[in-house]
Amino acid sequence: MVPEEPPPHLRVADDLRRRLAAGEWAVGDKLPSRAQLAAHYRVGANVMQKAQERLIIEGLLEGRAGSGTYVRVPRERQRLVHSSHREQRGTSPFLAAMVELGLHGTWDAHSQARTVAPDPIAHRLRITPGDPCVRTDYEFLADGQPAQTATSWEPMAITGGTAVLLPEMGPMAGKGVIERMRSIGVTVAKAVEVPRPSRATQAQANLLGISLGDLVLVIERTYYDTDGRPVETADIVVPDVRWEVAYEYGIEHDAR
Repeated sequence: MVPEEPPPHLRVADDLRRRLAAGEWAVGDKLPSRAQLAAHYRVGANVMQKAQERLIIEGLLEGRAGSGTYVRVPRERQRLVHSSHREQRGTSPFLAAMVELGLHGTWDAHSQARTVAPDPIAHRLRITPGDPCVRTDYEFLADGQPAQTATSWEPMAITGGTAVLLPEMGPMAGKGVIERMRSIGVTVAKAVEVPRPSRATQAQANLLGISLGDLVLVIERTYYDTDGRPVETADIVVPDVRWEVAYEYGIEHDAR
């Protein structure tokens, strides 16, 4: 099978990114006009605009109204800490992380009830393939810029008929899995995360403002109750170009 050709604006963005990395333009330099670049790459103005907008989202370029496009001071790659204390604050772990970084964290979410989980998800949740779940797709933003995505699955055998059926609606909207489950009498005892490096799919790249094939970290997270039953599982996708993920854990000491 012949690999699918990336869209023209991605090819242009990739070459501009290469030229920036090679130092063809220094920080603060003004790029040639959009018309000049479009002529160089033999593409239309719309393609050139989309390519530059992608690099602006990535933090490599900045547009100045009435002036042009300039090379921006590179964004600092920030650390996203996963820790047990964030899981116990009664809010979203992402929101807690953003507060600690001094960033404004927001998210968009779309839930679908009575969704059949794929076999790998059913296996992670220890349910029968075909059992209904609630699937929720998240897009997380930090100061308005794409930060990460997540797809969450919860068995309707646990949340069906309760006020927390849809994670982002009702009285517990935005409270996080632990607090929502506690409100219906389910105590989350632990979370297990399995990080795996991967390459961005086209859909992931579009949502995160990165390029097809860019390095991402996919974190498979599952919450378990006190009986060891999985109550939620999610795949979290973090763009490597913007974030490094660190794990923080406490050390227990015997009282002697």
